[in-house]
Amino acid sequence: MTGALVPALPLALGLPFLAWLVYLRTDRADWIDVAWAFSLGGLAVLYAWTGQGDPWRRLVLGAAGGAWGFRLGLHLALRVAGSAREDGRYAHLRALWGPRPHLPFLGFFLLQGVLNLVLSLPFLLGASDPAPGIPGWTWAGLALALAGVAGEWTADAQLKAFKAAAGPGQVCRRGLWGWSRHPNYFFEWLTWAGFAVAAQGAPLAVAAFLAPALMFLLLTRVTGIPPTEAQALRSRGEAYRAYQAAVSAFLPLPPFREPRP
Repeated sequence: MTGALVPALPLALGLPFLAWLVYLRTDRADWIDVAWAFSLGGLAVLYAWTGQGDPWRRLVLGAAGGAWGFRLGLHLALRVAGSAREDGRYAHLRALWGPRPHLPFLGFFLLQGVLNLVLSLPFLLGASDPAPGIPGWTWAGLALALAGVAGEWTADAQLKAFKAAAGPGQVCRRGLWGWSRHPNYFFEWLTWAGFAVAAQGAPLAVAAFLAPALMFLLLTRVTGIPPTEAQALRSRGEAYRAYQAAVSAFLPLPPFREPRP
């Protein structure tokens, strides 16, 4: 497994660095989201190619991780390319970092690559398991991951349809967005929980659960919900505060009848 990390480093850090170069040219920092997805999916494919475990299991895990990264990366690339304005989260970082944000953004971009090395653990561990065949854990985990991808795709489609018809300051409560303020984040986490389950088998495979644990931390405490909701409050104000009082932040739940104390 240690040897597999050597070729992984250029991929994990190279794409974020390329996104930083694109940022310097276009003044759009949100390209890092695209690089993050393609880098992580690429790591899954790389581990499948270089791993020493069962070849069929490597193929299945690599295809699943690569397909995840390609779908999300393409979705994000189309969103960034189709928007005239930079994502509000990055605009807010610019305001915090002052008139010279280039180096802080470089550190932020490269950090995404370092985090990808942890998030890719399910694929590294699964591709390194010498046990022959594809265990039931892998099929169960991939089924869970597929449910996560389907849920995230549904949430994205519902939000896109809402934005196409909504007026300024409105808050989406369609479908899954009426049960969770961030169903896309929840299903993203569910996908990674599925990948961690899919890697189980070898004694060290329990370390694969570091990936969904880190994903949960990032989504709920760092780069996901906090900056997204701060931007929503700036742009939607009281309408979004009412939404916060009525709808669960992460786990999909029936809407609250009364505001939480």
